[in-house]
Amino acid sequence: MIRELKEKFIREFTPSEKIVFLEKCREAVFRSRYPADEDLFYYCYLLTLRERMRGIGLQGGEGYLRLLLVEGTKDIEDAIKLYRQRLEEKKLSISDPEGRRFIDYFSGS
Repeated sequence: MIRELKEKFIREFTPSEKIVFLEKCREAVFRSRYPADEDLFYYCYLLTLRERMRGIGLQGGEGYLRLLLVEGTKDIEDAIKLYRQRLEEKKLSISDPEGRRFIDYFSGS
């Protein structure tokens, strides 16, 4: 499963978005003490997509583009909340020892 996640990471993110994703992972593992698992991947993935949407929003847009941007951002925010809740339920007392390996795995793309 982790291989499929890495392929998604490589395929869908630009180099700068990969950096954002990895920063979000580091913060989630080391500061928030979330376990390194598939939920963490999707949480950070969605946080990165939110940043992408913000960049699009800065460019303006009218009509349908604006509607799609607002609705898409709302959906992403809802999904982020869901994954954050799931991760909070599994929160660890110390940083996940596998967290560094998880981050390094995605860093090596």
